[in-house]
Amino acid sequence: MDQLQHYSDLIVKVANGQDKAAFAELFDHFAPRLKGYLMQQGADEGSAEEIAQEVMITLWRKAALFDPQKSSASTWLFRIARNRRIDRLRRQRTAELDPDEPALRPADVPDVSVEMDARLRDERVRAAMSSLPDEQADVVKLAFFAGLSHSEIADRTGLALGTVKSRIRLAFGRLRKAIEADEAVDVD
Repeated sequence: MDQLQHYSDLIVKVANGQDKAAFAELFDHFAPRLKGYLMQQGADEGSAEEIAQEVMITLWRKAALFDPQKSSASTWLFRIARNRRIDRLRRQRTAELDPDEPALRPADVPDVSVEMDARLRDERVRAAMSSLPDEQADVVKLAFFAGLSHSEIADRTGLALGTVKSRIRLAFGRLRKAIEADEAVDVD
């Protein structure tokens, strides 16, 4: 089971039975990432910590609102964090709102052609990923879907660090060739 699906399944467990172990795993994974994201967006460390905890409380209370068909667990949680940050900014600056504040602007309407290109690229990457040998696909998923460093992958899998790096490099070579070949077919 891939990591994205795993986290979605954990949210469903929280929604269906308030599964504390599932919540603890979600908290351990997402709380530090949410805090880091909020700090990158300009929140101070204390505010980022508070908002991240509010998001996790929202997860616990409103897990039933999560729809894995509409978004991934991370997309859902990061959207909640973004919205909470915006709400805080609005409360803090009600008298002094800056209309040019990027966090307060609505998202741009996506260009349909850009969105279609992104979907096509996503399909190509998924197809190319499915063609990788399992040992290469596993390390790529851990690196890019689970967000682990090469050292963390080595620790988790018991592989040598050089082996992890080599498998990722080989996987990228195969992915590049598969995607380029697929793009060449579309051009013809």
